[in-house]
Amino acid sequence: MTPLSTLRRCGGLRSFGFVLLAAAGVWSGSSAAAQEGNWWEGITSFGAPDYSGKRASLERTPPRQDELNDLRPNEVPWRSDEMLRAMEGAIAHYERIVNKGGWPIIPGNRMMRPGDDDERVALLRRRLMATGELPRSTSYNDYAFDSVVEAAVVRFQETNGLRANGRVDQPTLAALNMTAEERLAQLKLNHGRILELVRTPPEERYVLVNVPAYQLEAVERYQTVLRHRVIVGRQGRDTPSLKASIRNLNFFPYWRVPDSVAQLDVFPRLVKEPDYLQKEHIRVIQGDFNGPELDPISIDWSQADARRVKLKQDPGPQNALGLVRIDMQNEHGVYMHDTPMKPLFQQRARAFSAGCVRVQDVFQLVEWIARYEPGWEQPGRVQAVLDQGQALDVQLSRPLPVYFTYITAWAEPDGRIEFRPDIYKRDGAAAMADVVDPDAPPPPAQGLAP
Repeated sequence: MTPLSTLRRCGGLRSFGFVLLAAAGVWSGSSAAAQEGNWWEGITSFGAPDYSGKRASLERTPPRQDELNDLRPNEVPWRSDEMLRAMEGAIAHYERIVNKGGWPIIPGNRMMRPGDDDERVALLRRRLMATGELPRSTSYNDYAFDSVVEAAVVRFQETNGLRANGRVDQPTLAALNMTAEERLAQLKLNHGRILELVRTPPEERYVLVNVPAYQLEAVERYQTVLRHRVIVGRQGRDTPSLKASIRNLNFFPYWRVPDSVAQLDVFPRLVKEPDYLQKEHIRVIQGDFNGPELDPISIDWSQADARRVKLKQDPGPQNALGLVRIDMQNEHGVYMHDTPMKPLFQQRARAFSAGCVRVQDVFQLVEWIARYEPGWEQPGRVQAVLDQGQALDVQLSRPLPVYFTYITAWAEPDGRIEFRPDIYKRDGAAAMADVVDPDAPPPPAQGLAP
């Protein structure tokens, strides 16, 4: 959790080079601005994007591996009129880019990296100038992939939710080659999503999770007061979009393994690892979660039926829910919770769960949720409960609204425009769905997880 008060190889093939130069000429000729002078002069800036200050890691290329720099840097909620105004400015800006001919497509599929002397780098420079990551004072006909280009690639990767490694790898190239028209459509689609949220009568306090941005914001009196990184559902186990209410906090919870997780994940694992239940402190229950306990050795796990055999994990540090669950009844059966797998929060793309939302530094969020409950007004009560080590269920006298949203593009008040991969393919454009990160390292091995 971060309080808002403290935030924040190619080259050398002449025939290929000829094709690249021809492609550059075709693109340049399509732009009215290029016919009149410098091609970029027809693209006016939207809010003069600022890549300094609060995004200090952009000045280092590549950034240190532990600096994700992926949380929004201000107090403006996604669900706000200010965000809508910023989005409207971004849409107008991209309409101007489209009207001036857009930007060049970079051909080929081989990686470009610092030190390369590649004909395509000239197109890369023009592409990055079009959206402001590369200063317009930079030479745009230079084939050298130098430190200035590397820094611009890092900026682009961070504002597109990609690994900030300074190299034009496959996911970065896919994002660069989304057309201006496609990005404009994405902005308009997400403006509609935010508008729908804003039209909902406002609440004094609420929690909002933006799934493809992998972050949560806690809002009070129309300002974001907390931001947290989150882990969301992997593809095929999508975290749904919903509105619900947080009604209970469960400290040291049992985990009643959902039938889908048991059938799809745990039972197949038990065929290969019969001692898995013992290692994870999971009990086998007959009929329902209140039935008699069964001996797991007596069960043929290859034939087990989750409707008749239930799994329940004991409380403790190994529990998949961690030490606290934030209960929010809803038709999808999802909720927010702690996790013992905290290293996963250091991944930039964090779609690892079976649909529920795991929250980094969740206890600070829990303290904020409970702060107006009798006996929970003073800071430190959550830590006291954890120190006692005893199960405790807290029913909120003031249920707190929570929104799970799907916003893949937005604009910040300072002019920066952010895009995120369409991880669940909900945006309706094949090009958006192709911006993934297959080159990312696999996440650390994790056990059973909701």
